[in-house]
Amino acid sequence: MARLSRRNLRKGGDGMAGIAGLAFDKDGTLFDFRRTWGDWARRVLVHLAGQSGVPPERLGAAIGFDPRTGAYAPDSLVIAHTPPEIAAHLAPHLPGWDIAALVALFDDFAADVPLVEAVPLVPLFDALRARGLRIGLVTNDSAAAAGAHLAQAGLRGHFDFLAGFDSGHGMKPDPGPLLAFAAAAGLAPEQVAMVGDSRHDLIAGRAAGMRTIAVLTGIAEAAELAPHADVVLPDIGAIPAWLDAEAAA
Repeated sequence: MARLSRRNLRKGGDGMAGIAGLAFDKDGTLFDFRRTWGDWARRVLVHLAGQSGVPPERLGAAIGFDPRTGAYAPDSLVIAHTPPEIAAHLAPHLPGWDIAALVALFDDFAADVPLVEAVPLVPLFDALRARGLRIGLVTNDSAAAAGAHLAQAGLRGHFDFLAGFDSGHGMKPDPGPLLAFAAAAGLAPEQVAMVGDSRHDLIAGRAAGMRTIAVLTGIAEAAELAPHADVVLPDIGAIPAWLDAEAAA
């Protein structure tokens, strides 16, 4: 797949040599969104339908997911919003369920979701760490779920920083968690690139003063992401070669 690239006007003559840290989104970036989270959403909705008697199709419509086909709408809340925001759209259809109970249910079902890696992750992150890069995870999922997913993938030790929506730094598209990563890593924002599959990720990165790398392992298409990205890559496996090419330019 051809990549779409736009030269970052903020960089100087050293090209991408100034990048010392990478902040990754999780779902749709580390893990293929459709193949990982389609099964999760279907299971959650079927469970809630069984508890409430509300058809899963009606519940799915509230969050932009079709449980019959496993397809997400391009503007589905599940793509980039936090669990409480998703729960807030489901709760009106579920008498007797409050937002906190729904978020707990989401986490329960997420704990054992089969994760489909966008690319083989351990070799990639071994290579990124070997470059001396600081690595962070900034997700709108809960910190507990994110930590469990990194551990399941064998990646927990590869990350210097983890922030979820509940970590106290705010949530994307707010730049707060990205700035928290940069501060924790001892880096200036311009030394960090944000890597994500949604506009929320890239808007947050731009607001933080970081470079932005879009990947196409989520729901959004290249044309939607390109205006907010310095480069659009097919997946995170293309990052090392792109960094090398930009540093040599």
